[in-house]
Amino acid sequence: MVTGATGNVGTAVVAALDESPAIESIIGVARRIPELTCPKTRWVAADVAEDDLEGIFSGADVVIHLAWLFQPTHRPVVTWRTNVVGTVRVLDAVAAAGVPALVCASSVGAYSPGPKDHPVNEQWPTHGWPGAAYTREKAYVERLLDSFECDNPGLRVVRLRPGFVFQRSAAAEQWRLFAGKLLPRQLVRPWAMPIVPNLAGLRFQVVQASDLAEAYLQAAVRRVSGAFNIATDPVVDVDLLARHLKAKIVPMPHRFARAAVSAGWHLRLIPVSPQLLEAVLRVPIMDTARAAGELGWTPRHSAHDALAELMTGLKQGVGAKTPPLRP
Repeated sequence: MVTGATGNVGTAVVAALDESPAIESIIGVARRIPELTCPKTRWVAADVAEDDLEGIFSGADVVIHLAWLFQPTHRPVVTWRTNVVGTVRVLDAVAAAGVPALVCASSVGAYSPGPKDHPVNEQWPTHGWPGAAYTREKAYVERLLDSFECDNPGLRVVRLRPGFVFQRSAAAEQWRLFAGKLLPRQLVRPWAMPIVPNLAGLRFQVVQASDLAEAYLQAAVRRVSGAFNIATDPVVDVDLLARHLKAKIVPMPHRFARAAVSAGWHLRLIPVSPQLLEAVLRVPIMDTARAAGELGWTPRHSAHDALAELMTGLKQGVGAKTPPLRP
């Protein structure tokens, strides 16, 4: 069972499961049935925050829980309903249906602020950054999973904590989520964005969606449990961003960047909140050695590849045959 099966990560996970000989059948759970067809996949319409899930999960070997809302940042109660209340209902249904394994989407955003000059492993605290709804909710879900594991010691629980996830077919959705409808996609063409701000802390990790999907597949079929960091090399910094955009790096005071994002968000010109910017500047760099050793996970795509896919998708305005990813 895959919840949130029609989004950026969900479509890649369903494709990886569908191609694996280890998987017999898949049920993709989403609020809206997509036009997308996969040979082993049957689609079920359900909202994790309100519909019956125990009946859907009954008989499953593994539930992969991906359902998540990033927007609207101006209405945090809406995202809390899906992300936190929805996760509580998924956990209750997994236990009630007797599902033996749960693989849950966490995030680098669940981590407490950490170093940018050396990586941290999965033992780094997961208290998030309290200013942003996204990081608060990811940290809260980590606490839900802690309690769930204590209450269900015979149930295998895996948490994947990826960096930013990119793929060509999700570019249009990500532009809507993070740039909004008013900014033209032409800004991502070389020379159209003349500068990249050199902000302290602007270092983060990414992963290409199909590589992340392979990690979910391995987490589902292998007898592993616990948390796994998922990201590819190199770490993305201002130099790498500037090379992809053919832009000039310009030093920018933190207060100026935050004020600009804050003004755009309060005027509803951009959907990204200033609190989310603060969170990005504080997420740690992750060590992925455990994923390599216990999942046998090695990414096929570099950070350069993932960024290039995003840029290509934005320029072409592509999408996929699911409601969230339609261009």
